[in-house]
Amino acid sequence: MYIPFHKPFITEDEVSGLLDTVRSGWLTMGPKTFEFEREFSNYVGSGHAVALNSGTSALHLSLKVIDLEAGDEVIVPTMTFTATAEVVCYCNAKPVLVDIDRTTGNIDISAIEKAITPRTRAIIPVHYGGLPCDMDQILDIAEANKLFVIEDAAHSLPASYKGKPIGTIGDSTCFSFYATKPLAAGEGGMVMTENEEWAERMRMLRLHGISKDAWKRYSNGGSWYYEVLEAGYKYNMTDIQASIGISQLRKLDHMWERRKQIAGFYNQAFSDYGPLITPGTSSDRVSSYHLYALKINPDVLNIDRAEFIEILKERGIGTSVHFIPLHRHPFYQNAFSYGVENFPEAEWVYERLVSLPIYPGMSEIEVEFVIQTVTDVCEKHRK
Repeated sequence: MYIPFHKPFITEDEVSGLLDTVRSGWLTMGPKTFEFEREFSNYVGSGHAVALNSGTSALHLSLKVIDLEAGDEVIVPTMTFTATAEVVCYCNAKPVLVDIDRTTGNIDISAIEKAITPRTRAIIPVHYGGLPCDMDQILDIAEANKLFVIEDAAHSLPASYKGKPIGTIGDSTCFSFYATKPLAAGEGGMVMTENEEWAERMRMLRLHGISKDAWKRYSNGGSWYYEVLEAGYKYNMTDIQASIGISQLRKLDHMWERRKQIAGFYNQAFSDYGPLITPGTSSDRVSSYHLYALKINPDVLNIDRAEFIEILKERGIGTSVHFIPLHRHPFYQNAFSYGVENFPEAEWVYERLVSLPIYPGMSEIEVEFVIQTVTDVCEKHRK
């Protein structure tokens, strides 16, 4: 038996929807994309949804509409994928990396406050693994310092903070529909915002900066005439992606329930178990359970994280590490002089991290196999 780290939950719903789209002859951004935006907005409960070709594009355009400029600074947690910080560089601004909370993996509130300078324009909190950040405190800091809050919610569909769905809290919220995400359209992203002006500008920027409704210039109801209003991007979603996204959205609650159930089985097996440290939780928020990021305990085990991963692979279990902190990568070290000494909590977490398989299609037998194998490896490698 081999259990991959992830497998998207694809059924006949996606296949049927995709065939309908292909047969319609409209493959790029069109009716399905706008249907997806409407359904997504209704699901999350936010005013404006803008569909894009990736979560990275969603983050980039969220920075564009606040007019981020060269020399500006944006505060970003170091424990994230590079997309969160690289989009700041797209604007010739500086990503200011800060440390995390070792229990949750989320951005450290005290580190945000220490990092603010007169050049700071925004904070990008990352809801690590699907568990929302301390949004009330982040919003208070932002308000006091006149900063924008752009949520990186690539992991966080669906999730909620104090009863509020993620997607309804910050100035804008950016979701990802990459193949491994809770809603998997292969590629794709979505920005949620209550700011109508921002939403309209993002819709224009996503398609080369051309005037509204130019997407339908080849349809019966369209016009050949259009105007370029701004130097934009090729960031539009396609109807092929959107058709998959619609099918995924309609069963998202079911997929979330299964992820939650698997996380519960893991917690039951690994909580209060010396060799392992289970992911942090909080009673005032609900996770999407996108990741199950265990931490191994080197005080109990005689193998390190790399050996642990390799042994699991040999025994039929795929894993991953989320993430190699940004301050460890050559680009961020060379461009901004970041070093490991400035991020003690992220370093502590990184040395221990192992993400286990957690996806809706996992069977009871597969979940039990993961639990038994992980436990057996731990027992055989106790100090």
